[in-house]
Amino acid sequence: MQLKGKVVLITGASSGFGARAAHLFAEEGAKVVLAARRLNRLQDLVNEIQDHGGEALAMPVDVANLDEISLMVQSTLDFYGKIDILFNNAGFGRLDWLENLDMKRDIETQIAVNLTGLIQVTRAVLPQMIKQGEGHIINMSSVAGFTAAPLYSVYAATKFGVRGFTDALRREVRHMGIRVSGIYPGGAETEFSSHTGKDSAKKNIKTPAWLRMTPDFVAEQVVKVAKRPRRKLVLPWLLNIVILLNSLFPILSDWLQIQFSKKYHK
Repeated sequence: MQLKGKVVLITGASSGFGARAAHLFAEEGAKVVLAARRLNRLQDLVNEIQDHGGEALAMPVDVANLDEISLMVQSTLDFYGKIDILFNNAGFGRLDWLENLDMKRDIETQIAVNLTGLIQVTRAVLPQMIKQGEGHIINMSSVAGFTAAPLYSVYAATKFGVRGFTDALRREVRHMGIRVSGIYPGGAETEFSSHTGKDSAKKNIKTPAWLRMTPDFVAEQVVKVAKRPRRKLVLPWLLNIVILLNSLFPILSDWLQIQFSKKYHK
């Protein structure tokens, strides 16, 4: 798929994968609509893209608010007349032992943003894609959508949900000309870890340096998937081995992670 002239709607666009992908889509000639809660960050990003000759539009939205989602999608359609690619990137994580998680802030909000919000944004965009007979929905999940570790209980639940939603939707709409792809990254150098909570056990969960990725690398892969759609992409590729081992040897995987919990779950 050639991206020049395509309209790309990106949620969670104010930082990390979303911000870097916005730059790369704009460099390909796409018109990018940047959606997130932090309007100042979005406007700075729009200015950067426009300074480099790209076209971008800032759209403040909280994906946990259905009215704001509806307004975001309708405003995009009013401005550009279409949405060719939806990059569902908004999300955050709270990593802690389940009994320590706050019901409202850590559990309900995490589910509302990571899973329900992604579904609602997709549902708002989908009728227009069905009408035009084409489109591409790219959902940002996580390797935690394949293998769930201690401290990740609610976060993993949302990402398993995103994977299930992505697979089901792909099978629903492919015959209408609409592609659906899932991205499943491991650890990356983003703001994610600074917002995951304060439990001391977190410092013992470290992604090896040879597996850590930069936001630029992940964003480049997202744009490649937009150009050449595929059903799923695990990043980096070596994590496919971890996922396979978790599937083939679940008893061993359980034992190793139970030892972590026994040591740090005070």
